Amino acid sequence: MWRVISGVFMGWSLGANDAANIFGTGVTSRLIRFRTAMGLLSVFVLIGAVTEGSKCMHSLRNLGDLGINQAFICTLSAALAMTILTVLRIPASTSQAIVGAIIGVTLLVSSPNWKQFGTMVACWVMTPIGAAVIGYLLYRLFDAVLYLRVLNTRQVERFLKITMIVAGCYGSYALGANNLANTTGVYVNTGMLSVTQGAVIGALAIGLGAITYSHRVIETVGNRITLIGPQGAVIATLAHSITVHIYTQIGVPVSSSQAIVGAVAGIGFVRGMRAVNRTVLGQIFLGWLMTPVLAGLLACGGIILMQVYPSWVH
Repeated sequence: MWRVISGVFMGWSLGANDAANIFGTGVTSRLIRFRTAMGLLSVFVLIGAVTEGSKCMHSLRNLGDLGINQAFICTLSAALAMTILTVLRIPASTSQAIVGAIIGVTLLVSSPNWKQFGTMVACWVMTPIGAAVIGYLLYRLFDAVLYLRVLNTRQVERFLKITMIVAGCYGSYALGANNLANTTGVYVNTGMLSVTQGAVIGALAIGLGAITYSHRVIETVGNRITLIGPQGAVIATLAHSITVHIYTQIGVPVSSSQAIVGAVAGIGFVRGMRAVNRTVLGQIFLGWLMTPVLAGLLACGGIILMQVYPSWVH
């Protein structure tokens, strides 16, 4: 049972990195306080994990069969990769991290399901594109609605604060439903944990990571890609949430980071390409490429160490 500690570490890493994807733009736009945002995130991640968290677990199981020790190596390697990128303030993908780790392990011990891997990669590519399109369209829609209503400044501010809370809670729910599989999914698939146990452990770990360390990545998501303002913050969160929840229904864990970055970029495109910090986007894309490779290499190293020193996992 001690092996689940790597799943807790993975959940902490996910919360530390991906909480910024939910409330990062709202916090930096001062629509919601950091502590309030993280409290709401913790509650709704748990609700999403318990109610729909099992939907994406089969995708990881179909990548390759893992034993209990191999599941431990995969989650530990993915968590280490996520932590490194979080320290570097780079929004990364837990989905790519755990998949990269599973591929690394199965390359050494069996054979990966490349068809399943191809399906997941296609979904990863479409995630930021879809979020950018949704963000762009929602921004235009919000502009039209606010213009027709002719609200004064105070009314607009109140409307955006309420909408930000609703969108953030929805995004937290979607994060729990989609990304729970990345934390304890491999343990559920091996039979070590039940779905409910995996959901509760993973969700609590995500909440802890969000509360203790997510402020570092919030700055990147909220300010450095493009200055989107309060209205853009609401729309980016809503576009992200819709995108992630769609893929939950498909049963594929996708990158919350890719979704929010795509949404923020889509809003920036409304204002023209000059509004988007392409240097920061380039750094983030580099991080996305590094994530599965780094996690895969760490996992391969872990498996080799386990074979050389088998007693350390018993």
